[in-house]
Amino acid sequence: MNHNVIEVSNVNRSYTTDVGLFKKEKKKVDALKGITFSVKKGEIFGLLGPNGAGKTTMIKILSTMLIPHSGKVSILGLDPASDYRFLRPKINFILGGERNLYWRLSAYDNLSYFADLYKIPKSIKKGRIADLLKLVGLHDVAHQKVETFSKGMKQRLQIARGLVNNPEILFLDEPSIGLDPVSARQLRETLRKLNEQGTTILLTTHYMYEADELCDRIAFINKGEIIDIDSPSNLKKKMDNLSIIDCSVMGASSAQIETIKNLKSIYHIQVDRQDFAFTLRIQTAEPQLVVPFIYDSMKNSMITNLTISNPTLEDVYVRTIGENAS
Repeated sequence: MNHNVIEVSNVNRSYTTDVGLFKKEKKKVDALKGITFSVKKGEIFGLLGPNGAGKTTMIKILSTMLIPHSGKVSILGLDPASDYRFLRPKINFILGGERNLYWRLSAYDNLSYFADLYKIPKSIKKGRIADLLKLVGLHDVAHQKVETFSKGMKQRLQIARGLVNNPEILFLDEPSIGLDPVSARQLRETLRKLNEQGTTILLTTHYMYEADELCDRIAFINKGEIIDIDSPSNLKKKMDNLSIIDCSVMGASSAQIETIKNLKSIYHIQVDRQDFAFTLRIQTAEPQLVVPFIYDSMKNSMITNLTISNPTLEDVYVRTIGENAS
């Protein structure tokens, strides 16, 4: 059994913000409320939750950029608050988007600069940079300026930047945000290769497919609290009693949609509208009752598609976070 390289116990963190348009008042916000979890060596661990749930605050604490107000954090046996000088060479942190790169420098020169910041010996630096550029698929454009790169290429270069110090743990805060599907897939392949080489990864993302594909375990976080922790497969098994009905309808009225929404057999329904078409995504334990009801309710409309499938991780997320939403 792999030992824990990250241990978080009852961590709390709050901050004060100004509220009010004219008469400003101070308001205390609890970003983290007694967070507890652990990450095993060699694991890809996902931290999933809505905006403002506390994900970035938690990663900033783990990567030595914030100090918790209470609780205990141990990373590789070190306290990130007091032992940060010893810990920082062993970890690295990558943000989503296109920050933390120098666009007028080449890919190679960017990595050379950050390698110097980490005091990587010259005898190691050249070979490591070459290996990293191969890992992220940028060796053919090593000497092109970053300003000529696509968003996906920039993000892969950020991954390489985060590996210049050969970290034991890599923290990724929404690394695929804004990427097109092809670039996102390439990024997932890079992370998978990296993990196979032994790097432990802690990942935050809003993309459930990405988390399902990559993560060994996932923690759902909402309002500063951990709601559930388990493997993606076990999380989905918790919804084994439910089926998912996807339905597209043309020409339905709002009254017809409301009739379906009020059906007691439906646990949760998501409705999207575009022009004259509605798309429904329904969670139910009784599809044999719901499907005939949909057809009966839509007699004067056109059902263009209807499928029944098993729940996805996104469905689990909606159910888990929805139950604990304000």
